[in-house]
Amino acid sequence: MTETLAGILEAAAEGRFPPDDGATIVVPQPSERDAGVVAFTAHSVVFVDEDPAWVGRALADVDTDELAAAMNPAFLQALMSRIGRRMDTIDLLTVADPLAGPPPVELKEIDDPDHPRVRRALVHRDDVRVWQADGGVLILGRGVAGRWEAAIEVDPAQRRRGLGRLLAAAARHLVPGGLPVWSQQAAGNARSIRTFQAAGFRPVGGEALMYRVSP
Repeated sequence: MTETLAGILEAAAEGRFPPDDGATIVVPQPSERDAGVVAFTAHSVVFVDEDPAWVGRALADVDTDELAAAMNPAFLQALMSRIGRRMDTIDLLTVADPLAGPPPVELKEIDDPDHPRVRRALVHRDDVRVWQADGGVLILGRGVAGRWEAAIEVDPAQRRRGLGRLLAAAARHLVPGGLPVWSQQAAGNARSIRTFQAAGFRPVGGEALMYRVSP
C-alpha cells in the first residue's frame, strides 16, 4: 500500500515517526498545489508527482552525507527546476494538540483579505479564518495535506509582552474538529520558534515547501 503524506503527518503528530533508517521515500503530492520535502530524523519524504527513479538519481548527485541530501540546496534546486516551482526557505515544522475551553486572549473574528498575512494564507491555504487581538492577528487555514496550520502576526509596539505566545496558544483552542494544529517557522527566526514552543508546539522536522510559479 502506497504511503501518503497525510498519513505520515498524522502519525508524526501522534509521536509515531518514520524509522530513522537513512532512507528518502517519494510519495504522491497531496494536491496539485503542494509539493516539497519533509525531513524527519534520518528519514526524508519527498512529496512530488515525479518519477522516483529521477529523485534517486538527483539525490545521488548531491555531494553530501545521504542523511542530509534531501534538504541540500543542490537537490532542492534540481527538484524545483524539474517541476517548475520555487520555494522561500526551509522551515522548522511544529505541531500541537488541541485544547478545550476558550482561548487565553480576547479575539474577534474578522474578514480582512488585504492583510499581508491573510493574502499569503489565501494563496497557500484553504478555509482561512482570521482573528484579531489588541495588537496582533491569528490565522488558521488548511494547508499541506489538509492539515490545519496557524500563523500569527504581532504589532511591533506589542512585542516582548507575551502576546505572540497567547496567539499561538489560542490556535490550539480554535482548531476545528479536535485535530492537531501545525505551524512552520523559518529556521533563523528564533523569536518565532521560541514563541510557538512556549505555546506548546513541539518540533517534528524540517520542511521545504515548493510553490507553483505564477504566469
